[in-house]
Amino acid sequence: MALDMKLVTARLIAVMMLVIPGLLACFGFLRMKDSLFHYFSSFGNDAVTPNFEWLSFLLGFIMFAAGAGFIGGWTFFRDRKRNYVAPRFRQKRPRPPKPKA
Repeated sequence: MALDMKLVTARLIAVMMLVIPGLLACFGFLRMKDSLFHYFSSFGNDAVTPNFEWLSFLLGFIMFAAGAGFIGGWTFFRDRKRNYVAPRFRQKRPRPPKPKA
């Protein structure tokens, strides 16, 4: 029973390690999208001078890059461990030393 609970807890932690960066990437994408939308939608209103929200866009970009990078890196190293990647990405095996003549 205790071993089963440890397995469930480990799986829950693993899922949370992927959900949190996924949500971070999602919110970052939404921040970038909203700053672009506000900039382009302000061209239709003559009472407002269009200005781009650089800080919001850059924060969204950083959030998106961090979340997507974490998920991509996790997937890459998991596939590398299971030998699912192309030959150029496989870990290099050390060569055995040459015998002395």
